[in-house]
Order: sequence, then C-alpha cells, then structure tokens
Amino acid sequence: MLEYRFDTQLLIEGDDLDETAIHDYIENNIEGDCLLAVGDDMLVKIHYHTNTPWKVLEYCASLGDIHDIVVENMERQSSGLHG
Repeated sequence: MLEYRFDTQLLIEGDDLDETAIHDYIENNIEGDCLLAVGDDMLVKIHYHTNTPWKVLEYCASLGDIHDIVVENMERQSSGLHG
C-alpha cells in the first residue's frame, strides 16, 4: 500500500507566477511527496503525490488557469488496473 495514492499533475497558466512560492506553499500546506513545481512566471507544471489531490487543484486554480490535469490512482496502477 502506498503512503500517497494519487499522482497529481497539472499546468498553471497565469501572470507573475513564482514556482518557488508555489512549491513552498504546497510542501508546507498539503501532505504528500515527490513534489515538482517547475516553469516560469507565466506557466508552471506541478507534479505531486498526495491523498488529497483536490487541495492541490483548489490552490493552483487560485493562482491562474489550470489545465492538462491528470490525477492517477497509483494503487490501481500497481495492481495492473487503469489509474
């Protein structure tokens, strides 16, 4: 059994995005691991393993337009099922 079940990925498109601030907020406020927040001031890609993907989506949506959203259940994938 995985500690964090959902692989959560998305893009944030906006103005004056700060990948370091986004990374730090997610790391300090949403439990999970394997966090990546990379990009520039107009587009940031998020990758995070968490049990509460809706918190990641809610926070990121507060920063700009979110798209290319993927939430995969890694427990199902490890069992050979579709995520």
